Amino acid sequence: MLSVINNKVPTKLLDWIPINDLNWEYMSSNPNAIHLLEKNLNKVHWYSLSSNPNAIHILEENLDKVYWSEVSQNPNAISLLEKNLDKVDWYYLAGHNPNAIPLLEKNLDKVDWGALSMNPNAIPLLEKNLDKVNYRTLSYNPNAIPLLEKNLDKVGWGALSRNRNAIHILEKNLDKLDEDDWANLSSNPNAIHILEENLDKMTTSCWANLSSNPNAITLLEKHLDKVNWEQLSANPNAIHIIEQNLEYMEMYWLLYGAYLCENPNIFTIDYNAMKTNMYKEGGITE
Repeated sequence: MLSVINNKVPTKLLDWIPINDLNWEYMSSNPNAIHLLEKNLNKVHWYSLSSNPNAIHILEENLDKVYWSEVSQNPNAISLLEKNLDKVDWYYLAGHNPNAIPLLEKNLDKVDWGALSMNPNAIPLLEKNLDKVNYRTLSYNPNAIPLLEKNLDKVGWGALSRNRNAIHILEKNLDKLDEDDWANLSSNPNAIHILEENLDKMTTSCWANLSSNPNAITLLEKHLDKVNWEQLSANPNAIHIIEQNLEYMEMYWLLYGAYLCENPNIFTIDYNAMKTNMYKEGGITE
């Protein structure tokens, strides 16, 4: 499971992460890295930080450094965006920010409907504007299944292959999937049983995408020779596999270390820091 820790809770890196070799570009997007980033603002990559949902307080204090296309897709940045409407990237807001629907409804003239068709919280708005729906991008939308089932002749099978709620549709239409679609399906967390039954269709691209799939750990453990270690390094449920292969990781750190830096589970709660903070807040001395 993806383990995002509340940014008010102190965190620390796992002991085996080489702190002197961190990739700060990838680390800046890690939602559990906030306390580390606050201590290293001179190393922060502002483009990556701009999409970090736990970094809003840092972004608000450094508006001259933020990248608004990334802030526009940050689900926790709505208040910040409302104060800076002239800087909003309406494409990213519509397609990638699930919390932006009220803001979009007030600015329908700026909406990109193709992008909005991907937004899981946009279904009521899309249903009122069916003539503007893009069914190719709608196929990504996990909340659009009833609408897609009524329009199977319009769906994009590659996009639908990634849709975690479309498994029952895909199971009845596996003959429509090409090699690229199988690669997309390999990243679908709810498609593991389909993939297990069709290992003969698994190409190198499939195994690469599967390596990032949080629900594929058992399958990956049986086929470590086919794992893509770059993608696996970013998989939040693969920490134990990585830890068991540290010699391999250290050998190829420049290749895989960047992806590991964006993995939220390379952090754990710093209980010593919590204890210290509790004493300070309570005015208690040991």
